[in-house]
Amino acid sequence: LLPILMWSLLAPLRVPTVPVKNLTGSSPFHPALAGEDGAAAGARITGILMSAAGLPVCLTRPPKLVLHPPPVSKSEIQPIPGISHSCRKTTKKQAKKGKTPEEVLKKYLQKVRHPPDEDCTICMERLSAPSGYKGPQPAVKPDLVGKLVKCSHVFHLHCLVAMYNNGNKDGSLQCPTCKTIYGVKTGTQPPGKMEYHIIPHALPGHADCKTIRIIYNIPPGGFLLPLPTLQGPEHPNPGKSFTARGFPRHCYLPDSEKGRKVLKLLLVAWDRRLIFAIGTSSTTGESDTVIWNEIHHKTEFGSNLTGHGYPDINYLDNVLAELAAQGITEESLTQEKD
Repeated sequence: LLPILMWSLLAPLRVPTVPVKNLTGSSPFHPALAGEDGAAAGARITGILMSAAGLPVCLTRPPKLVLHPPPVSKSEIQPIPGISHSCRKTTKKQAKKGKTPEEVLKKYLQKVRHPPDEDCTICMERLSAPSGYKGPQPAVKPDLVGKLVKCSHVFHLHCLVAMYNNGNKDGSLQCPTCKTIYGVKTGTQPPGKMEYHIIPHALPGHADCKTIRIIYNIPPGGFLLPLPTLQGPEHPNPGKSFTARGFPRHCYLPDSEKGRKVLKLLLVAWDRRLIFAIGTSSTTGESDTVIWNEIHHKTEFGSNLTGHGYPDINYLDNVLAELAAQGITEESLTQEKD
């Protein structure tokens, strides 16, 4: 009621103009404006009352989303030192043919003759009892128990084989308890292209260097395309088409020593088909669509309104940790060369 009372008292008086800053420069702002909405009217009345009381008034526009850098000509785009190419396509790596799941997992396990008195975290039955897995039965006895050689977690061998058969079957295994990776983990990313180069603009918080721009492009999969691509046997719905929204997707890294390190590891993740997957979008709820696969990228060039931009002092360290969780570390760079 107080603002209404003050307004009624001030109405007979000459209404002062309010200087507005950070819009299109400083200019007088008169209350008699047509077409303003409720929020603008409320802000105008508040500004008038504050001005009448001798208080400073400064109205500003909300922050602006800046997704892309200023235009860049072809002559300004530079290759990234230490990386021989500026583009690569998806490669598909699979386990060696002729290897059964039992043969693949055998090299990661040690048999346990006397199981500990605890539950198998896959089937939740006691390790001293047979496996409780009720799906398609693997060709191993349900009462055999194995210990993973790196992390020493213990499971029914029956359960581990079933878990492997329900996964990507790429010759690798990830411990369901601690996420330790055995072998080389690969994903289910559909065919596409990854481009990367340097542009002559700086990211917020990285004024001392230029910017690495990454462009991902994955076409949708369907029967009507010139080269039809459908979901494969590793995807949720084999033989069905899928959508690919928002491509090409532009992402940004600072052209610093750590930024280049992240790029090299992202290239390994791309080759291992771990950047994207086909699934259900967490934002739209759409199924059978291309989604990010737990490795976060920065898609805002000059702002951070959605949390996907700069400045973000922790981003490079966070994405290195996410890559490591997928089994991609500096050692992976040596493995890829070999």
